Amino acid sequence: MTLQKKLITLTLVWTMLVIILGAYTRLTDAGLGCPDWPGCYGFLKVPHKPEKMQIAAERFPERPLEHAKAWNEMIHRYLAGTLGLLIAALAVMHWRRQQSGRLLPSALLLIVIFQATLGAWTVTMGLLPIVVLAHLMFGFTLFSLLALYWLQQRPAWRSQDQRLKPLLPLALLSLLVVTLQIALGGWTAANYAALACIDLPFCEAGWSNRLAFTEAFDLHLGHDDYEYGVMSQDARATIHVLHRLGAIVTTLVVASFAWRLYRQAQEQLMRRLALALAAVLALQLTLGLLNIVLHLPLLNAVAHNFVGANLLMLSVVICYQIAYPKPQEA
Repeated sequence: MTLQKKLITLTLVWTMLVIILGAYTRLTDAGLGCPDWPGCYGFLKVPHKPEKMQIAAERFPERPLEHAKAWNEMIHRYLAGTLGLLIAALAVMHWRRQQSGRLLPSALLLIVIFQATLGAWTVTMGLLPIVVLAHLMFGFTLFSLLALYWLQQRPAWRSQDQRLKPLLPLALLSLLVVTLQIALGGWTAANYAALACIDLPFCEAGWSNRLAFTEAFDLHLGHDDYEYGVMSQDARATIHVLHRLGAIVTTLVVASFAWRLYRQAQEQLMRRLALALAAVLALQLTLGLLNIVLHLPLLNAVAHNFVGANLLMLSVVICYQIAYPKPQEA
């Protein structure tokens, strides 16, 4: 394995760690564990010495230092910063070797730079939901594109099945549905609506009479701090109900696509991808139900976030395999 392939694999795994820790940071309410950026209370690391803690208290009297939350936030920043360096190294290596297809590594570099900007805005704008959602979506996009980059460097993992092209519209529809469902899930989390409904199948009695669509999708600009949410209970319940409805639509569309892909694929590779897509979908649905039944246990919620990222990544990879099959060897 060449150095470039090893570096891509390392970067892909590192991205997974950043996604997991990012979800853990948000779910432990540590997104503002350090109220400034890029440091923490004005220091490069979490202050522990009494004199530094006194300075931190004077700088941010409205947000007392909590070491556990501050370290959660800073470790996430350290890992994210390292990811940026890894992607920059990949881009430079690709350009210096004058390899074809420079668009993808260039896009990865631009996205990771924008991700850093979104990370800063997440803190400086007090967890503004639209910024938190964008940070999540671009993080998942980065992961998916890195998977494509990994795939492009391994021709043996490329499909040669030209007969799957008619499935491309359904594949793209499945990808769109997954993307919208993840966005709904991100909006649910960013507005602290994950526990707005705890009954099955949709919400508590009378939920349909309390839907508040306008407020549910209002950006609620103008607040200094969005920690723990600013929406009413009805608006949060509306988002939550829509996310559950979206889960039903996503399950039907993606399962149907996975079944047709498995039936029509001639290669073992594409059949395995279809089975993987179905398995990840089933796991994601199970984790979502457990979030409701068990009232959002931390590890389960983190897993739900990570499996969602993998569902998007698999959808992107499958679309790419169908749209751009490797030419048949003579």
